[in-house]
Amino acid sequence: MLILGIDTSCDDTAAAVVENGSKIISNIVSSQTDIHKKYGGIVPELASRRHIELILPVVDEALKGAGAGLEDVSAVAVCHGPGLIGSLLIGCSFAKALCFSKNIPLLAVNHLEGHMFSCFLKEGSLAGETEFPPRIPEFPFISLIASGGHTSLYRVDGFGKYRELGRTRDDAAGEAYDKVSKLLGLGYPGGPVIDKLASEGNPKAIDFPRPYLPDSFDFSFSGLKTAVLHYLRAEEQKSAPPQPPLGKGGIEGGVFSELLNFCSTALIKNIAASFQACMVDVLVRKTEWALKKEGLRRITLSGGVSANSELRKRMKEMGDERETEVFIPSINLCTDNAAMIASAGYHHFLNKDFAEIDLNPKACLPL
Repeated sequence: MLILGIDTSCDDTAAAVVENGSKIISNIVSSQTDIHKKYGGIVPELASRRHIELILPVVDEALKGAGAGLEDVSAVAVCHGPGLIGSLLIGCSFAKALCFSKNIPLLAVNHLEGHMFSCFLKEGSLAGETEFPPRIPEFPFISLIASGGHTSLYRVDGFGKYRELGRTRDDAAGEAYDKVSKLLGLGYPGGPVIDKLASEGNPKAIDFPRPYLPDSFDFSFSGLKTAVLHYLRAEEQKSAPPQPPLGKGGIEGGVFSELLNFCSTALIKNIAASFQACMVDVLVRKTEWALKKEGLRRITLSGGVSANSELRKRMKEMGDERETEVFIPSINLCTDNAAMIASAGYHHFLNKDFAEIDLNPKACLPL
């Protein structure tokens, strides 16, 4: 069974063909990073306009890459939220038109559900292993989804059986990475560059606060971001004469250029390492507490932040300590893609959970 997946939830235009919910036949993602990085973040209007230009050629390329035509597709799975409403409209409108014109079943997939099922794809693997095909998680398990828009913990007892344990109260993990990167003048997106610099810094150099939120599995990273801002302001005040405002630096091709005048290269690396240590500590410990409370021994980690090298390492170490299986997708399946949408869509198909042609996207859509 071939499912055509479509995802336009944010700034990536993605289409994929997946067989039987796990085997990736083709997976095409067109990134808009070069368009948005000069603004320091995603501009929704620009993202939706670019989706209009790319949706047809991206879907066409996915079908050609799979050696399939629309007549070979059993259903079309589309992400209908949560996400940027303008972007979601493009993918949903295209999918509905395609299904209506070709009489193909339509499947509506929640973006978070898609991330969760990225661990079921054959490019995914058990953390630290390279076996193929990979082992896939058995139900039940704890799922941590960490991305630019979401940081959530779920107990998953089966397909469609999700219980939210915790969610972000303000800044999501990936959002905090991007904002700290902007404070340091490192550009957008912030996750990869901070991860790289952190590997060269001292994670114990600066004692930033760890927002654990006692007696709750919720997440809050706005205070951590603000702590970095206050630290930089204090460093700026120590310098003399007065220096230019924050955020006037950048990294091009991995080389510092016009870095914050009051910060040395070594200090920037230590800030990155100390910030990342706090972030990873909170994500790993909250997941560990959820495991203990729910009495489970399986974890899935997904979302864009799951590509972070330190988080992947620490989560695997925690799993080893607790004799718990940890499942993490391969790097290229961590960020937004349509293969994960097709994988979740396959299970909707098996459950005969079809969407109507009047399907509308929703910017906020609980799982």
